[in-house]
Amino acid sequence: MSSASSIHEKEKFDEKHHVVPTSDFDDPNLGDDVEYLEDDSPYPEVRSAVANTDDIDMPCATFRAWFVGMIWAILIPGLDQFFFFRYPSVTITGIVAQLISFPLMRAWARYVPRVKIFGVSLNPGPFTIKEHVIITVMANVGSGSAYATDIVAVQRVYYNQDPPFGYSWLLVMSTQLIGFSIGGIARRFLVQPPSMIWPTNLVTCTLFNTLHQQQYAGIGTRGGVSRERFFVYVFLGSFVWYFFPGYLFGALSYFSWICWIRPNDIVVNQLFGTASGLGMSMLTFDWAQITFIGSPLATPWWAQANIAASIAFFFWFLTPVLYYTNTWYSKYLPISSDSSYDNTGAEYDVTRIVTPEGTFDEEKYKAYSPLFLSTTFALAYGLSFAAVTATITHCFMYYRKQIWVQSRRSMSEQGDVHARLMARYPQVPDWWYAVVFMSMFVFGVVCIEVWHTEMPVWAFILALIVSFVYVLPIGIIQAITNQQVGLNVITELIIGYALPGRPIAMMMFKTWGYITMAQALTFTSDFKLGHYMKIPPRPMFWCQVIATAVAGTVQLAVQSWVFTNITDICTPHQKDGFSCPNTTVFGTASIIWGVIGPQRQYSGGQIYNKLMWFFLVGAAVPIASYFIQKRYPGSWLKYVNWPVIFTGTGNIPPATPTNYIAWCLVGFIFNYVVRRRNFSWWTKYNYVLSAGLDSGLAISTIIIFFCLQFPKDGTIGANSIQTWWGNTVYQNTADWAGTPLLTPDGPNGTFGPATWG
Repeated sequence: MSSASSIHEKEKFDEKHHVVPTSDFDDPNLGDDVEYLEDDSPYPEVRSAVANTDDIDMPCATFRAWFVGMIWAILIPGLDQFFFFRYPSVTITGIVAQLISFPLMRAWARYVPRVKIFGVSLNPGPFTIKEHVIITVMANVGSGSAYATDIVAVQRVYYNQDPPFGYSWLLVMSTQLIGFSIGGIARRFLVQPPSMIWPTNLVTCTLFNTLHQQQYAGIGTRGGVSRERFFVYVFLGSFVWYFFPGYLFGALSYFSWICWIRPNDIVVNQLFGTASGLGMSMLTFDWAQITFIGSPLATPWWAQANIAASIAFFFWFLTPVLYYTNTWYSKYLPISSDSSYDNTGAEYDVTRIVTPEGTFDEEKYKAYSPLFLSTTFALAYGLSFAAVTATITHCFMYYRKQIWVQSRRSMSEQGDVHARLMARYPQVPDWWYAVVFMSMFVFGVVCIEVWHTEMPVWAFILALIVSFVYVLPIGIIQAITNQQVGLNVITELIIGYALPGRPIAMMMFKTWGYITMAQALTFTSDFKLGHYMKIPPRPMFWCQVIATAVAGTVQLAVQSWVFTNITDICTPHQKDGFSCPNTTVFGTASIIWGVIGPQRQYSGGQIYNKLMWFFLVGAAVPIASYFIQKRYPGSWLKYVNWPVIFTGTGNIPPATPTNYIAWCLVGFIFNYVVRRRNFSWWTKYNYVLSAGLDSGLAISTIIIFFCLQFPKDGTIGANSIQTWWGNTVYQNTADWAGTPLLTPDGPNGTFGPATWG
């Protein structure tokens, strides 16, 4: 069937059966019950990336798959933990393992003897696509950084503590694995329904099919270069190109060209800067900067348009209004920063307001300073407040019927062809999930009771309740839009009021409250990948659980090495970029919510009290939008998704508006212009393009750091490459220095209120 006729058939089918749409062709908010095409998914994105057939006898969880998967579960988490402390950080995802494993395992299949040892076959034959999925999933579950490792890092950097390994390990295991226990419930709502697409998985599926098959789904008669050759071209181009913004010509990464013309004009640098400004210069030629918030090629354009609108209103309009009217004494601070400040404009010194045990000392606080935030940081908290309430009201208004129908039908509904094919495999027993929950719950209780955390068990239970309640509504939004609403701020607010002055307890509560939900959705997303690729659920369960445990252990070891061997780590403008932006945000949050407490920041009469109105705004606007849309069903309002608007910019800080605008520009070109004008090209190459760019960037970053930056204490090219104009021009600006508009002019060089407490 040609791509044109496929689209036409889908449009007729959608009109007749009211299919829930998830692409920019369709209304993303409808949530009515769905009927499906008999032989394939009703969604062109899925048809273009996922095969609608299955070979039930194909080898899957073989010895060689587990062996290589475990190697990746050690290497990738270790490297990602290493780069986690760098800006711009590069997350080496499972794509790298996916690529390298293919020739490696083809060689294994060809040269390793086909013998059995203790009944286990070393070489069951040709390398299969299902083995490849198992390997990639084991590599992917440990990519990024285990969230709880930031607790340990903050304890090191901000509170001068050296947590023992036993405490750190129990904490990481409990926080990373306890969310998996809800996977058994979530899969009924977030895996089986075809409308739950999980766009990022389509990139991975496309690459699998590119490597293993010669016939691709959904591309019709599209000719041209094969996907394999196209991927190689993109990979090589991305690999070579990153040497320019990543090493030879850093100004291509921080492309604040207007600031280079007027380097000392503070207002110009605040508006157009890319380091501490609002990024109105918009451009960057660094794929690492563009994908700092994820691949723009994997997110539907209508969701990106919502995020672009959010940037334009909240960060290009509202932020300057707040800053230049000196709201929250903002003129004395950088307009955008991930740090916290005292009333002299210096970074807040938390050691001056805590006891030797790490708890809040009110007298020291009154003698020192209140805490101030940059305008974008303060506004980011307000948007997080709105996202929490908007998620609930949006899902109730748009998805209540779908949730109710699915809860009644549970696993009895077969859904589309993919669900029918997967129904042949044994499901994971519910008691497996229960065992994971109970064991990780015990780990958590031991962690908080044996060591000095000042966190009661009831707070641990409350954090899990908050997380479990939000899994379903946030999962629906992520499965459709590729954007996840974070619970980090609402959990900080809850524990900040419940247990003020306890930063370690606050960080632990936040981690269990937020990352339990995030890990549940990671688990669910991987199950959706297995659903698409027809991987039996039980091997998928075990490969995720075991690889996650191994990855967390490795990351703790790497973190210990990093803090021991990298000089000046977690300091601004560290020479190799190891400024720890995520740890800085995490540490700042521990001061705001854990040490000082929200009652001294957001309660009545406090500096940031008006941000609490965002809770009401977030709850109200989806309701108003829903009824307006019902009144005008053909209007553009059907594309407005308020949770995405409020949470889509959630990585600011440490991300800047430049990261988002460049991300949206790329998404507009490929997911709107190219997709509409040349759908067959987009279908065949879009996800391959994303995979090739990401892979080339990851490999290039590794080569640059370990061959050019890390050896000889970073002195390679110190007198030539590192000092020429292209690597210094963006640093000699008010943007790079984070210069505020005003200097403190009060008593003893201070600003702000005369009294606080």
